[in-house]
Amino acid sequence: MQAEEFNRRGKEMVDYITRYLNSIRERRVIPDVKPGYMTELLPDAAPTEPEDWENIFNDIERVIMPGVVHWQSPHMHAYFPCLTSWPSMLGDMLANAINCLGFTWASSPACTELEMNVMDWLCKALGLPCFFMHRHPHSRGGGLLQSTVSESTLVALLAARKDKILQLRSELDQDIDDSSVYVKEKSQDAICFSPGQLCATLGTTGVCAFDKLSELGPVCEEEGLWLHVDAAYAGSAYLCPELRWSLQGIEFAQSFVFNSSKWMMVHSDCAAFWVKDKFKLQQTFSVDPVYLRHENSKATTDFMHWQIPLSRRFRSLKLWFVLRSFGLTNLQAHIRHASGMRLLFC
Repeated sequence: MQAEEFNRRGKEMVDYITRYLNSIRERRVIPDVKPGYMTELLPDAAPTEPEDWENIFNDIERVIMPGVVHWQSPHMHAYFPCLTSWPSMLGDMLANAINCLGFTWASSPACTELEMNVMDWLCKALGLPCFFMHRHPHSRGGGLLQSTVSESTLVALLAARKDKILQLRSELDQDIDDSSVYVKEKSQDAICFSPGQLCATLGTTGVCAFDKLSELGPVCEEEGLWLHVDAAYAGSAYLCPELRWSLQGIEFAQSFVFNSSKWMMVHSDCAAFWVKDKFKLQQTFSVDPVYLRHENSKATTDFMHWQIPLSRRFRSLKLWFVLRSFGLTNLQAHIRHASGMRLLFC
């Protein structure tokens, strides 16, 4: 496929996607297929010779759609919302075309800098503390986009564990293995695993439960625990000032994450993750091979030190498109409408 055909086929695909989403309520939400259904529809091996695109395109309806759960359907009432929007999809189209590997500033300056800016925008829009911002005179932290909240929580757990180990190493006169920490108490040596983290929730995905940060936070501060806040489902609600009642005590948090892909019309995957002290992430995930070093590295943010994977996608484009296309006013109206519907059916 060359550029001219891609242009034509791309328009056909956009037309198909538009028809699919506009008529999605007419499709059965849960597929009526059995495990292994696709085996009967596909050959045993990949084709030796190239196939005509028309055949491939026609197989979307014949092979794929019979086994799709239509999460965007208004009749989909299971699990949790998984909303998308036209601006979000356009952002992902552009990200796929650019196809950058944004692990360092030098590998794609726009990828790094747009992510830093939109994460600061979102931090302000949600009413989060300024210590989560990249560009603030009193901040050592910042935010980035991870694939999922689960991955972000694991990152926070690993960072908390590393921070605790380094803290104990500085307090004790012995080396500490990374798999365990040694605590001497009442003349007895005990070995225990101590991640040093407490994970609180603000709106669980399952039942939308809330922990009281104003009570947990002081305990974590007194005991030297890393307080990680998982707002996976309800985090989008903080776009509305009147719905921030559960944020009381957020000043005690070391990290915070929510899924913009659940309620904010930014499609998966796009989990917004902030940390109070970015250097605690960097000491956990630092990777600095010679071939990745750049003269501007010390003056920029290299997100490869903030995450488990080395590379990362240009996810901030779809978040940028959504924030600009809807504006905070329309996003707030969207949240308020959904909240009103929930109250109506309670």
